[in-house]
Amino acid sequence: MAHPTSPSPSEFRPSVRVGALGVSEILQIGARAAEMKRQGGNIIILGAGEPDFDTPEPIKAAAAQAMRRGDTKYTALDGTPALKAAIAAKFQRDNGLTYETNEITVSTGAKQVLFNALMATLDPGDEVIIPTPYWVSYLDIVQILGGVPVLVPCREENGFRLDPQDLEKAITAKTRWIILNSPSNPSGAAYSAEQYRPVLDVLLRHPQVWIMADDMYEHILYDGMTFASPAQVEPALKSRTLTVNGVSKAYAMTGWRIGYAGGPAALIKAMAVVQSQTTSCPSSISQAAALEALTGDQSVLAERCRSFQERRDMVVSGLNAIPGLTCQTPEGAFYTFANCAGVIGKTTPDGAVITDDREFCNYLLAAVGVAVVPGSAFGLAPYFRISYATSMAELRDALARISRAVAALS
Repeated sequence: MAHPTSPSPSEFRPSVRVGALGVSEILQIGARAAEMKRQGGNIIILGAGEPDFDTPEPIKAAAAQAMRRGDTKYTALDGTPALKAAIAAKFQRDNGLTYETNEITVSTGAKQVLFNALMATLDPGDEVIIPTPYWVSYLDIVQILGGVPVLVPCREENGFRLDPQDLEKAITAKTRWIILNSPSNPSGAAYSAEQYRPVLDVLLRHPQVWIMADDMYEHILYDGMTFASPAQVEPALKSRTLTVNGVSKAYAMTGWRIGYAGGPAALIKAMAVVQSQTTSCPSSISQAAALEALTGDQSVLAERCRSFQERRDMVVSGLNAIPGLTCQTPEGAFYTFANCAGVIGKTTPDGAVITDDREFCNYLLAAVGVAVVPGSAFGLAPYFRISYATSMAELRDALARISRAVAALS
C-alpha cells in the first residue's frame, strides 16, 4: 500500500530543478493586473519591459518581402550569413569590436543566448556572480542549470553600480561567470568607460572568470552619455567575454524574438550545440527583419531615445515630489527604481501595515490600480520598478494615483 503522502503513479511530478522555480514575478504581476483590467478595473500597468512604439515600417516591409521571396525555410543553425555579417558590422561600427562570423550567434531572443551560454559552460556547483538588482531571468537560468548564483548588492549610494571591492570578495575558485548589464534592467544604471575600469581591473586578476555583457539597452542612454561595453573598454578581456545584444528594445521588436552575441569561437560553437537540440534556427522572417533593423536607417534610435528621456524626467520628478519616496535619475533603459523605505511601517486606510516593498506594490495595485514591480523581485529591497515605456498621459495619471495612495497612509 502506498504511503499516504506519496504521489500516485499518475500524479504529475516536476523535476527538482523546475520545482524550486516559479513564473517570473513580473509576469505574475502583469497577469494579475491584466485580469483586473479585463474585469473592468481602471488599471495602469507599468510592469512590462517593452517599448510602446511600434516596429518601424521598413523593418516590417523587409519581413514581408522575405515572405514573398519564399524565405520561409530553415536557415543556418545560429543565424543566416547575411545577418551574421550585419551583426559583425554593427559591433565594429558601434562598439569598435571585431568579430568573425564564426564568433557570432543568433538566437530566439537574447534570453536564449544567455541560456545557451550557461548551458554550454556550467557544471553543477559552478558559481555565477550576479550584481543586484538583476534582471529576474539571470538568477533562475543559473539555478535551473545547476549553477550557484552569487548575489552582490549594488548600493544606491554607488549609483546601483558594482563596487570593485565587493566584486573581489565575491570571486572564488568556483566562479565561472559574472553577468554585467548596462544600462541596467531594473535600475537604469549605466557604466561609462571610466566607471567600468575598476571593475574590469578586478576581472583581469582572475582569468578563470568569464564576462557576460548584457548590452540590450545600449541605444537607450541619456544626457549625452557614451555607451561602453566591457570588451571594448578592456580588449584583454575580449577572449573571455560574451557580448550580448538584440533588436527587441532599440527597434521595438520584442515579439520578433531575435537576440545575438559575439564571443570566442569555441564558446559560440558550444552554444550552437545547445541550440541545435532546443529550437534550431531562429525564425527566418524575423532574421530578415533584424537584418533591416541593423543595416537600415538608424535615426529612429535617437528619436525614440529623446522621447524616453522626456518620460524619465517627468517620472523621476513626480516620484521625488511624493513624501516617503525617493528616486535616483537613471542613466539609461526605460525604468525608474525608486526607494520606498519611507513608507515601510505605515498603515493603509484598511488597517494593514506596509511591511516591505512587495506589500507596498500590492497596496498600489489594490488601492489605486497601478501595477509596478517590487525591488525584491530583482534581488534588492525596498524599491519598486516603474517601466515608463508608455504614454505621458498614462504616466501622469499613474503618478497622481501613487501620490494619493501614499498620502492615504498613516
